[in-house]
Amino acid sequence: MKKRLVSMLLAGAMALSLVACGSAAAPAAEAPAAEAPAAEEAAPAAKEEAAPAADTSADTSAEAASDEAITLNMWCIATESDSNRHAYEAAIADMQAAYPNITFNWEAFENQSYKTKIKAAVSADELPDIFFTWSCAFLGDFVDAGKVYCLDEVYKKYASELPEVMLGNTTYDGKHYGVPTTMNIVGLFANMDLLKEAGYDEIPGTYDEFIACCDALKAKNIIPFGCAGKETWCVTEYLESVIEKSVGAQTLNDIFLGKATWNNADVGAAVDTFQSLVNNGYFDPSGIGLTNDEVKANFMDGKYAFYMNGTWNCADFAANEEFYNKVKVSEFPVINADKAKLGQLIGGPSDTLAVAASSPNAERAADYAMELGKLICHYGYLDGCGLPAWTPYGDTSSVNGLTQAVAEIVAKADSMVLFGDTAMNADDANTYLSYVDQVYGCQVDGTQFIEGLAKDIR
Repeated sequence: MKKRLVSMLLAGAMALSLVACGSAAAPAAEAPAAEAPAAEEAAPAAKEEAAPAADTSADTSAEAASDEAITLNMWCIATESDSNRHAYEAAIADMQAAYPNITFNWEAFENQSYKTKIKAAVSADELPDIFFTWSCAFLGDFVDAGKVYCLDEVYKKYASELPEVMLGNTTYDGKHYGVPTTMNIVGLFANMDLLKEAGYDEIPGTYDEFIACCDALKAKNIIPFGCAGKETWCVTEYLESVIEKSVGAQTLNDIFLGKATWNNADVGAAVDTFQSLVNNGYFDPSGIGLTNDEVKANFMDGKYAFYMNGTWNCADFAANEEFYNKVKVSEFPVINADKAKLGQLIGGPSDTLAVAASSPNAERAADYAMELGKLICHYGYLDGCGLPAWTPYGDTSSVNGLTQAVAEIVAKADSMVLFGDTAMNADDANTYLSYVDQVYGCQVDGTQFIEGLAKDIR
């Protein structure tokens, strides 16, 4: 029954109505629970009577048969320390075996520096043939600039394997420009050994209980949270969850997409709530000068009880046998039940491959990117780096328990709001992140945050 359960959870995840970006933007909507079993055919290999494992290598029928040798170059963020590194390495090895006539070169860059590098490459018209990008407005800026190859024609060959619902964040003016790989949400990870020291056997389910737990942890000289101040996106994982569970998914999404003003008193109050967590000593004060890798290592070493970050971390947690037995994952509790509820999550399909319109081999690069994206998705899912945007295939029984727990959270969800710095265009995102930095450093309060963003963004 385990395989059947995973299949149903993934079907529910794929049936979920995602808050999309660009011209195809869709409102947050209910995902009827009944849709999950009905969509079970989307993952036939994960059923109780599993089909034989599919060949994980790329389809060699057309392109591999060509005698014309070409070179394709790719940039991505799968550095040695990135959770997705193995998925990229395994996928690329399969592709190189399947397409010996294609010389494939790839480089990986650190997350923050990559954002600067890829934007500079777009401006200078120096993009590689295939490049990693975040979806929504981040990719949308490049599409608007005419720098991205349209994938509509090649997508027809893969439509049965890549559900249209997963393409909402990479569709602009009705055209497809990205290959999604895995999808992730922000998870509330907890070191249960530390929680037990404070008298808790489970992650608190309500906000009042959560605050009481933080106070109990402090009384035991245990730091509740670690957050990497050197990487502002890590701060947004906390702040956006607090805002969403205070004002609701639709309100936050409308603000991110420019449909509503930042000057919202409820958002200001939510920012003050986040700052109260900082001022009450729930965060490691040294965290403001740490990187995400350092904070994550501290969490795994038992320095913090909670770590709010993307569920791609399930892979690294599961790979550490000693720590894996200690960690659980949940969603952040509801703060204002009048406007928010459980099942409203931060995340969605964001990690994406795209093809440069300037590539001299754009058509073949598009096929290559599709096959590569499917394989990265496959290996990433097996590794526990996220839920699949593509229909799962082969034997998925080895997927770790943390990732299965995330699948259950997603299957019960009714809406997702994409990460703010991805949902907004580049200029707005930079302004937003600057204000987030000031919030974490307690240089601005909630009122200054909303008034400043309303003035500086729109």
